[in-house]
Amino acid sequence: MLYLGGLCFLTAEESACPVSAAEQSRAAIMAGVKWVQLRMKNAARRRVWETALALRELAREKGALFFINDYPDIALAADADGVHLGQEDLPLRETRMLIGKRLAGISTHGPAEAKAAEEGGADYIGFGPVFETRTKEAGPARGLQSLGEVVRAVSIPVVAIGGITPENIGLVIKAGARAAAVSSAIAAGDIRENAKRFLEAIEAART
Repeated sequence: MLYLGGLCFLTAEESACPVSAAEQSRAAIMAGVKWVQLRMKNAARRRVWETALALRELAREKGALFFINDYPDIALAADADGVHLGQEDLPLRETRMLIGKRLAGISTHGPAEAKAAEEGGADYIGFGPVFETRTKEAGPARGLQSLGEVVRAVSIPVVAIGGITPENIGLVIKAGARAAAVSSAIAAGDIRENAKRFLEAIEAART
């Protein structure tokens, strides 16, 4: 299986960030991030596809994993490594019919959804929000205890998301998360420096 650990950079909406999703991803990858997810919910699908084509080449050049959020068809058309789904997106079984052997993950909010995702063939699950977040309306923070319960409920990797900072990312790794997905805490400000702080914190948590 391709790299599914450590830090996943989830691109910020371009309307809320001074640089494009492609530029965000380039900076993160150049800082050492090995997994990028393109999330462009407010963009035209053609724009998502064009951005995905550029990021696919960069990710391959640098040995990084490249996913697209929400759109299995664009993930297929752009030859991405995988797709990440929400609970209201195309079901996992139908997504598999489109993407074949590419990786597929899905957002979950508790042990029941996590188990269902694993049984449905997900390669990993996202869980959160672990901490309070304003990146999107995701409901109340579920906390580290709930994260641990989800980790114990499944055998596939769990990716924590929501309100994660360099100061608390070590806690989610120690709670059993294989990785953490981070958006605004990296995209706001100096992306390279922010990403490096997260990577250093993960390394410290694992030693």
